[in-house]
Amino acid sequence: MTRRSISFATVILMGLSLAACGSVPTEVAAPVGGEHPFPTLTHTTGHHAHPVHGIDVSKYQGQIDWEQVRAAGVSFAFIKATEGGDRVDSRFQENWEAARRAGVPRGAYHFTYWCRPMADQIAWFKRHVPNEPDALPPVLDVEWNFHSPTCPRRVSVDLARSKMREFLHAMERHYGKKPIIYADITFHREVLAGNEFAEYPFWVRSVRTVPHERYPGRRWAFWQITATGRIAGINTPVDRNVFAGTRHQWQQIAQTGFRHRGHGGTAVAAPAPAAAPAAGGTVLASSGTTPVQASTATTSVPAQAVPAADAPAMTTAPVPAARPRF
Repeated sequence: MTRRSISFATVILMGLSLAACGSVPTEVAAPVGGEHPFPTLTHTTGHHAHPVHGIDVSKYQGQIDWEQVRAAGVSFAFIKATEGGDRVDSRFQENWEAARRAGVPRGAYHFTYWCRPMADQIAWFKRHVPNEPDALPPVLDVEWNFHSPTCPRRVSVDLARSKMREFLHAMERHYGKKPIIYADITFHREVLAGNEFAEYPFWVRSVRTVPHERYPGRRWAFWQITATGRIAGINTPVDRNVFAGTRHQWQQIAQTGFRHRGHGGTAVAAPAPAAAPAAGGTVLASSGTTPVQASTATTSVPAQAVPAADAPAMTTAPVPAARPRF
């Protein structure tokens, strides 16, 4: 057998093996124009395809043992900071500092209150969330909150978008990083469909199926897969998330402090074009001309950037739970 035929056979066998375990996402792409550092995708074979796992937490998770969380393989955490212009999560500072000490990369999120001027919400978030060079970008959480006792409003689409832009622009100026947008299915369909805010990394929620069935055409960087996950170090159910890219890509981005080009960060190399689909409809992620398995790519990074443990096993219930608020 010639060297070429041996190489081709190796690629085919790798494709069959990866298809059998469903371990490779599809259509991974670099951010457009280098506007943010996160690789994104529209389609995936499922959450098991993604090796980089994270959580999002608030005071409702109680006291968290962040050392255990990190040892369990959690690679990132989004921590609730503020809501509206006058509420701060009572465990934010505790979680923020404890996650840092444990070496878990973390970012803060703000829950939008549609009845409050956005200027007030911007000032409130900046007051409570430190500007730290190694933190993940700030997150704007946009949902309708019909159960609010004081503001169950649905504002117009134009006003919602205007408020979002005001917050996002202010956050980028202050923190020097392109903010992340979190949106649930309903808000996305009514306000953000049609590729609105495509220049920002998206964090989507889809607990019953893969995101492209609920967010058609939307490129996402993070996917919230369940609200009823379990993880060592947390005594309550917790939201579980996955990152769109590979472990290697995550490590590269972590080394830059999650900054995008133009804000002092080293540009993250775009992944090479995906190879032709292998058996089962999956594709091989590639680096140059050598096929690699996305879930095993590694590189040398600071100890605090990525937990040493493998991605934690999924222990979730399929039924979604309402996201707790203040």
